Amino acid sequence: MNKRDYYEVLGVDKSATDAEIKSAFRRLAKQYHPDVNKEPDAEAKFKEIQEAYAVLSDETRRKQYDQFGHAAFDGSAGGGFSGFDPSGFDFSDIFDSIFGNSFGFGGASRKGNRSTRGNDKLMRIRLSFEEAIYGCEKEINIDIDDECPECDGKGGFHEKTCSKCHGSGTITAEQRTLFGTFMTKTTCPECNGKGRSFEEKCSRCRGRGTVRMNKTLSVNIPKGVDNGYRLKLTGKGDAGTNGGPNGDLYLEFIVAPHKLFMREQDDIYLEVPITITEAVLGCKKEIPTLYGNVKLTIPSGSNSGDKQRLKGKGVDNANSYRNGDMYVILKVKTPKKLSRTQKELLTKLDETDLEDDEIIAFNKFVSRN
Repeated sequence: MNKRDYYEVLGVDKSATDAEIKSAFRRLAKQYHPDVNKEPDAEAKFKEIQEAYAVLSDETRRKQYDQFGHAAFDGSAGGGFSGFDPSGFDFSDIFDSIFGNSFGFGGASRKGNRSTRGNDKLMRIRLSFEEAIYGCEKEINIDIDDECPECDGKGGFHEKTCSKCHGSGTITAEQRTLFGTFMTKTTCPECNGKGRSFEEKCSRCRGRGTVRMNKTLSVNIPKGVDNGYRLKLTGKGDAGTNGGPNGDLYLEFIVAPHKLFMREQDDIYLEVPITITEAVLGCKKEIPTLYGNVKLTIPSGSNSGDKQRLKGKGVDNANSYRNGDMYVILKVKTPKKLSRTQKELLTKLDETDLEDDEIIAFNKFVSRN
């Protein structure tokens, strides 16, 4: 039987990288696996791409093939092909990544002895308006999975290498399938994949290496945070396993409203009530800001809704270190109770010609209709 060029079988160039060869094999193996592809020649194609990958994925065998071609493997025929015999080649890892464990390749789980990062945590913190604006230091209590202090996170005492898997965490065995014999790896049942065991299991953590603990953390909250802002505390989440790093803790802030100030991102808005006479005659009025009281000049003839900007009197941004602005909104208050003298004065005032152009135009329109 004439054998096709291995590069042609995988559909790659001779200059293909290891990653490109592996990617091509994964794609073709998934396409021609006999349990997926019911075409009559699927099994033969599947064996052919296995053979090609077993050669081209190995640096030494690939060099031999590039130099001598199929003649490099004469005399070692198997699996229905004259030439290289892929039986005994460990396909379990790549088959497991393609198919999972549903096709009988028995890929081993290596979670037992793999370093795993701890889980991230999210905690919501309530702040007053002032705490959010000016920053503060807060102590928080949080329940996390922390490294067991009794066994230093190991899960037991008097550690020893697992005698069954010799520390690898997996057991290698031959498995015969209709495609040939393959080397498969399964999780060691003796140590559950950890590669080690203990003469004495830790009674506090029951062998897990972590325990649930309540911890108090002192946190510096930067100035300028707002509703929904998240502060990341690196490494303050749940403990990792098998030497893995801790997760992170995220603090999300809920900021209480202020009695006077309204906030929109980094800008502050303040409604300032003024009397009719202050609006008509103008005045200087003392108003509060985030940084102390200031004197505000209110021009004569002011109306409700007039807005003045105080540059840089807003919030100090938590990230950009620049201040927002403050906007003063005037609100003219009409008195509800008047003395006789006040009524007489307002009546005399009404008899004078104080109407502006806008009022005159409005009254003319009404009279025409």
